[in-house]
Amino acid sequence: PQATEAPAEATEEPGSWEETFKTHTDTKPNGPTSVGLDFSLPGFEHVYGIPEHAESLRLRTTEGGDPYRLYNLDVFQYELYNPMALYGSVPLLLAHSARRTLGIFWLNAAETWVDISSNTAGKVRGGRWGGPGGVWQDPDPLFPHPQTLFGKLLDYMQGGGETPQTDVRWMSESGIIDVFLLLGPAPGAVTGQYAALTGTPRRGGPNGEMGGAGDPAPSPAVPPVGTQALPPLFALGYHQSRWNYNDEEDVAAVERGFEEHAVPCDVLWLDIEHADGKRYFTWDPSKFPRPRAMLERLAAKKRKMVSIVDPHIKVDSGYRVHNELRSRGFYVKTKDGSDYEGWCWPGSAAYPDFTNPEMRAWWASMFAYDQYEGSTENLFTWNDMNEPSVFSGPEVTMHKDAVHHGGWEHRDLHNLYGLYVQMATAEGLIQRSGGQRRPFVLSRAFFAGSQRYGAVWTGDNTAEWEHLKISIPMCLSFGLAGLSFCGADVGGFFKNPEAELLVRWYQAGAFQPFFRAHAHLDTARREPWLFGEENAALIRAAVRQRYALLPFWYTAFYHSHRHGLPVIRPLWMEYPDDAATFAIDDQYMIGE
Repeated sequence: PQATEAPAEATEEPGSWEETFKTHTDTKPNGPTSVGLDFSLPGFEHVYGIPEHAESLRLRTTEGGDPYRLYNLDVFQYELYNPMALYGSVPLLLAHSARRTLGIFWLNAAETWVDISSNTAGKVRGGRWGGPGGVWQDPDPLFPHPQTLFGKLLDYMQGGGETPQTDVRWMSESGIIDVFLLLGPAPGAVTGQYAALTGTPRRGGPNGEMGGAGDPAPSPAVPPVGTQALPPLFALGYHQSRWNYNDEEDVAAVERGFEEHAVPCDVLWLDIEHADGKRYFTWDPSKFPRPRAMLERLAAKKRKMVSIVDPHIKVDSGYRVHNELRSRGFYVKTKDGSDYEGWCWPGSAAYPDFTNPEMRAWWASMFAYDQYEGSTENLFTWNDMNEPSVFSGPEVTMHKDAVHHGGWEHRDLHNLYGLYVQMATAEGLIQRSGGQRRPFVLSRAFFAGSQRYGAVWTGDNTAEWEHLKISIPMCLSFGLAGLSFCGADVGGFFKNPEAELLVRWYQAGAFQPFFRAHAHLDTARREPWLFGEENAALIRAAVRQRYALLPFWYTAFYHSHRHGLPVIRPLWMEYPDDAATFAIDDQYMIGE
């Protein structure tokens, strides 16, 4: 007999055990993994949600291009009408027709892609779409729209009208298939069902007290669910920020400007330059030598301050925060077990492991008045760069083979990191008041459930008309995904706005839930009174109109908090059977 050759070994696909991005390499100790599932939505032509993308409200099909990507990233000057990933991710997609609304909640925090295509579900016997309100009309109640595969095939052979259909494919790099179908049928029912899945918030009175005046006992018919946290009233006012107000004298001068020009303002903000060498929980001793006195001066006029506390910690043996985190073993680890380090604003930085409950408890304790030196009850917090941003990492974020508490790889939970940062920070602000006052925390990164902890915004936008325009559908998409407390940087973060653009942005921003002006370090100063008296008067009128409507805004937030409806909502939520509203994203409702 002739000798037979040994079977050739199967060749492995490139990237099975590691992947590269430019000069970076991520190992895959568990080999190649992925999960996915396809959904067909007969009768639906309009789908929405899956923020964050700089996109129209109605999602476009992705046929012939890239899918929508959900992977929290620090993106520099993001592109518009692009499926690229941005700062936050909520894997919730809504579909709406004149007949009903439904949702698909794909609970997976790994890198996720969503492909959307539109085709037909087959032919349907004798009926047609386009009756009153665009609904399906059956010619005979004895022969309704067929539901079985056989019936669809039969009708396809017999001919007839076409049924619109949208197909959605979900793909995640790792994890399990954990998906929830939200059956509505009304738009508000879908948002309420989503809220019921994403946790229970705290409630409180109008001045920020927990469970105080203005917060009646929950109705047995409306149980508390994971709706938007009810913000303290001041947070719905106007916020003035830039990177950076230089020192205590600069802060005082800006505050005087608001007084002298009669422009209402509740909150002044400090970016990264306020800290001592970008060591968070500290103050620069030369620029802000008396932070408590500065905060007390603001408090005397009922104003607040927000300071930034980012989750990258300067590696410095003389920095108490770093030393405690390292000694307690609270940093994210590399695949080899050492503390994961990368490059960010302070230089060499390490990253607290917010997936560890003990670490989150420690982080919360750092907001106590005796731990955060110079802080007072009118100082609140901004969590930026919490995607997490790693300047030296692949795609400016953490390596996927970094290891978290419990042995989880970063690839498995990347999109959760920012949520946990905001959660721990909000808990710290609650604890420092003995549970008596509600927090205010702004976060750039987010995931499903982030609405329970504070506000979000659309990130580093640009002083261009198109960015003003896109802020509306972006915030509407956030609201559909539970994140009602959303806004965009008034005036644009990058570049210098012309006077008319700035005025128009104030007029638009006054009607968005989170109302903050913010600007890049390299831009010209743009406080409301710096563009001439005529423009200052227009800006003053817009801000005053916001304050005149504060009771309405607060009531809208209360209803959102109680019932899970967005504060600002697309027209189709209020007029669900009017097909003319289904693609409108330059108009919206505030409340009902």
